[in-house]
Amino acid sequence: MLAVDQREALRAMMADQRGRAVQDAEVTAFKLDAIRTLTPYASAVLLDKQFVLDQALEQGAVYPGCGLIAAGDRFVPGADELVTDAVIDADVDLEHYAAAGAVAAKLLVVWRPDEDPQRRVDMVRTFVSRARGARLISIIEPVSRAPRDARPWDWDAGVLAAARELGDLGADLYKAEVPRHGEGDEAGIRRGCAEITEAVASPWVVLSSGVADEVFPRAVELAMREGASGFLAGRAVWRACLAADDVRASLGRDAVARLRRLCEVVDRIAGEW
Repeated sequence: MLAVDQREALRAMMADQRGRAVQDAEVTAFKLDAIRTLTPYASAVLLDKQFVLDQALEQGAVYPGCGLIAAGDRFVPGADELVTDAVIDADVDLEHYAAAGAVAAKLLVVWRPDEDPQRRVDMVRTFVSRARGARLISIIEPVSRAPRDARPWDWDAGVLAAARELGDLGADLYKAEVPRHGEGDEAGIRRGCAEITEAVASPWVVLSSGVADEVFPRAVELAMREGASGFLAGRAVWRACLAADDVRASLGRDAVARLRRLCEVVDRIAGEW
């Protein structure tokens, strides 16, 4: 599955490549190009209301047969983080998007070791209930982040703690960060993935944020060998295209090739099951 719901992080990536401020319309244009180019090769695509969800629906940009996932979260910026928190976006009407053809909804959950776990648990339960009420598949995406109180912390430990805390609250699909960012010792990566499988009551998939593009196919394979069901990722597919002289051509050539390679990994490992 393909993620194109990045917001200010995508704007920052584009600004870094262009050496100037990037306007909303430019972000939307890139997203629409990515959607049109890549969704023929994806089983589902994740889109955000802030920049592209409504436009993609109006323009019929999503390829027929590619499931539409609506991002149901609002990102809260911070002084030193593009996303310091995430909350349920009251402006995203899940029933409206279900009627428009969406099949699922996604919620980002920022996990910090020094914050109240009950708030996260309550938010996930509320989101799952709302998605179920709209007859949508519910997807949660917990991400491990540093504590605000500057205590010592371990990112990997946070990934696993989030899975144990939030993985059995009723969500239909769990979207996880790759243990160890997919780098280094295979046994360690697989051990972390196995712990996620043990902790999460639903199927789960990996995301690509924080994982080097060239490493992600291996990370998907190792995760699947320990119980993951595939991937829901964006950066590992289209990020490198932002540096191309012709971004649209690079999407059609390079991003399509990366996405197809990832799909081949999923099909090959699933075929072994």
